[in-house]
Order: sequence, then C-alpha cells, then structure tokens
Amino acid sequence: MAEFIIANMAPLMFGALVLFLLFGYPVAFALAANGIVFGLLGIELGLLTPALFQALPERIFGIMANDTLLAIPFFTFMGLVLERSGMAEDLLDTIGQLFGPMRGGLAFAVIFVGALLAATTGVVAASVISMGLISLPIMLRYGYDKRLASGVIAASGTLAQIIPPSLVLIIMADQLGRSVGDMYEGAMVPGLVLTGLYVGYVALVALLKPSAAPALPPEARSLRGAKLMLRVITTLVPPLVLIFLVLGTIFLGIATPTEGGAMGAAGALILAIVRKRLSWKLLKQAMETTGKLSSFVVFILVGSTVFGLVFRGVNGDLWVEHLLLGLPGGQVGFLIVVNILVFLLAFFLDFFELSFIIVPLLAPVADKLGIDLVWFGVLLAVNMQTSFMHPPFGFALFYLRSVAPASVKTTDIYWGAIPFVCIQIIMVAIIIIFPNIVSYGDPAEKARLEQQGDVDLSTMMQDGDATQAPTEDSAADLLKNLQSNDK
Repeated sequence: MAEFIIANMAPLMFGALVLFLLFGYPVAFALAANGIVFGLLGIELGLLTPALFQALPERIFGIMANDTLLAIPFFTFMGLVLERSGMAEDLLDTIGQLFGPMRGGLAFAVIFVGALLAATTGVVAASVISMGLISLPIMLRYGYDKRLASGVIAASGTLAQIIPPSLVLIIMADQLGRSVGDMYEGAMVPGLVLTGLYVGYVALVALLKPSAAPALPPEARSLRGAKLMLRVITTLVPPLVLIFLVLGTIFLGIATPTEGGAMGAAGALILAIVRKRLSWKLLKQAMETTGKLSSFVVFILVGSTVFGLVFRGVNGDLWVEHLLLGLPGGQVGFLIVVNILVFLLAFFLDFFELSFIIVPLLAPVADKLGIDLVWFGVLLAVNMQTSFMHPPFGFALFYLRSVAPASVKTTDIYWGAIPFVCIQIIMVAIIIIFPNIVSYGDPAEKARLEQQGDVDLSTMMQDGDATQAPTEDSAADLLKNLQSNDK
C-alpha cells in the first residue's frame, strides 16, 4: 500500500483536492489542508524531508511583498465607487437615448455601457447588478424578448473579465510571471472584438426577429438635437478621461499597473465628489467590499502556494507535463484539450479558483511547447469568462436573478445566456486561429531581440514595480537541494 501511495502521490493529491472542492470546502483552506496533509504523509513515507516546510514562510512573505497584487484593491475600490456614484445609470440613460431610434438600440446601449464599465470598474458583479437594476425593467417595458434582454445584460457585464483593468488579468499575470501591463495590452483587442461579436448577434436578432428587439417609441426619446449631444459629451467624457488615466498611462509606460490603479481610485473619488454623490456610507461599503475581496484573493494565493510547493515536491509538475506533452497534435492538440478542460471546470469553479489551481499547472507545459505565456493567459482569460455565464452555476446569472423582476423566470435567464456562451467559445477559436490578435509591446523590437538571442524578452517586458514572489520552480529547486543535503 505504501509503495502504491508513493508511486501515485501526485494524482492522489490532485484527486483529493477535487473531492474537497466538490464537498463545498472553502477553496483557500482546501488547498492549504491538502498541501499540509500530503506533505506530512510524504515525510512519513520518506518521500519528502521535514525541511520542505521551511520554504513556506519565505514564500508567504514573498506574496505579502508582491506590489503587483496592490492593483487588485485599487481597481476594486475604483469600480465600487463608480458603480455606487451612479455612473452606470447616467451612461445607460444617455446611450439609450442615442441608440433609441434603432431596432435593438437599448441592447446596443447595454453592450456599449458594459464595455465602458468594464474599462473603468473591472468588477463583473457591479456591472451586472447595476445594469440589471436599471436597464432590464426598461427593456421589458418596451417589449424586448426576456431571453435576449437577460442574455445581453449578463454577457455585457462579463466584459469586465477580459477588458482591462480586469482583476483576472492581474491574477493571471502574477501566476504566469508576466507583466500586468503586457496582459492588459494583449487583452484589449480581443475584448473589443468580443464586444463587436455581441453587437453583431443583437443586430442579427433585430433583423431576423424585429419584435424581439424593437426601437424606442418617439415619446420615450426625451432628448434630441443639441440637448442630446450635450448630454453625450458631459456623460461620456469623464469616464473616457478616467480610462486614459488608468490604461493609457500604463500602455504608454508612464505608470505601472499599481500606480494606474491608485490614480483610478483617486479619479473615481473625484468623479463621485463632482457628482455630489460621495458619502460616508458609500465609502464604508466600498472599503468593506474591497477588503473582503482582497483578503479572499490573498488567502487563496497562500493556500495555492502551500499546495503548489508540496505538489511539486512529489513531482506533480512532471506528472502533469507527461500527461499533456504526450497529447497528439503538439501545440494545437494541447490548446484544444486545455480549453475543453477549462471550459468544463468553469461549470464548477470561478475564475479565481481556476487561476490559482489550474494555471500554475498548465503554464510550464505551455512554456515548454513554445507558447507565449501572455498570449496563453489572454486565451485562458477569455475561456474563463464563460464561468460567469454557465447555466446553472454562472455567477453573472445569479447576480442578474437577484435583481430581475418576478416576470423574468430563471429559465429565461439561462436560455438567454447560452447564445453568448457560444459567442465566447467562438472568440476562443478566433484567438487560436489568429494568434496575432493578442499583441503587446513592440513587435519589431521583440523580433530583432529574438534574432540576436542575447536578451531575455520575458525579463525585458516585466513591469518595473512587479516585485514577483519566488516562483514555484524555484521552490522545487530548493526542495531538491534540501533533499540532497539531507542525504
């Protein structure tokens, strides 16, 4: 029995983690508990040395010292302040008036506002809930199909997952050891293309079934001419300035992602003050929610560090590599299998859990196959976006259900989400077929340096403020050194 456990420690450890998650244990504690239990078991069986756990304090302090993770509370706070200051309501009202005369105009407005909110908030829950409260009753009042209205709101809210400043891209960059700025730049075009696909689908529905997406009646369009243009300018300019302040400075190299997040948080407070909507209650709610989410991320990261250290100690990384490198089809076969795996796991796990559990196992294999890790991270982020839309466990569907009127059935929300999940899958295929859609940095400069072969591009592209925690590979090397010294 002991020999069987020693020979199969890695698959047993991974299977135990899956079992814990299926029983509903908190992810952070399931990860840490699995790592500690199997670490002690490995020590008892002589597979590991007691010195293994001496690496944990250094790794946990490395997480605490990682400046990149500071972007998470900054962007979360920015999004919550903007959402509670009424920006979504103003944008929906203004853009709805602008597109009102068109069939499907309200749905177009929801998609464009979803993209703007994604570029300013980066928080899916804030986008879905605010648009569900504001736009869903209006769309139903003017005769929109319940399924189309529900699907558009849920899908446009999930654009915050892929359009910078997305929280998942920050986590992905940290797990892949790449720059947050590169991840943001690489994800921008796919995010806009996905937005265009949503618009195309609504336009097709409006063309084939006009009753499902009617135009606003003349009496509902209260703003016209100069008044409408003035409203558009005064409503759209502040968020666009904030977008440039956050993303433009990052892309131009003026600010790091952490600094961009800090400017975004300050900008959100200024906008709330200008709108005369800043209050102690708003600040308290935003800070409490930001603190909870940031603690949630750090606890999962600590748990995944414990799990990852022991998993690599029992050669789990080699087990995963042997499984995936042996797939037929090389890079394409690997990408197809990985995307199917992530798509299926997204039925049960959210993007935080997938990022901390699955990505560290897949990244070394992708790197050995010669796959660019920034491109790979953007591809997985688009795939993980489906985790918000999967019936019956998609979080975006739950958010929408919590604010939808009783006349909208849960089945309407689920059926409305399915076409947009299919569009997201099509987007994954587009990225695989046309990899250049994910572009970052200076392509000419990168090509020149690759030909010279004397500069490490991954080092060159790192952010100046990204104090990375020790990598999992360094932990594995440390373990091997400890074991050899013990012998």
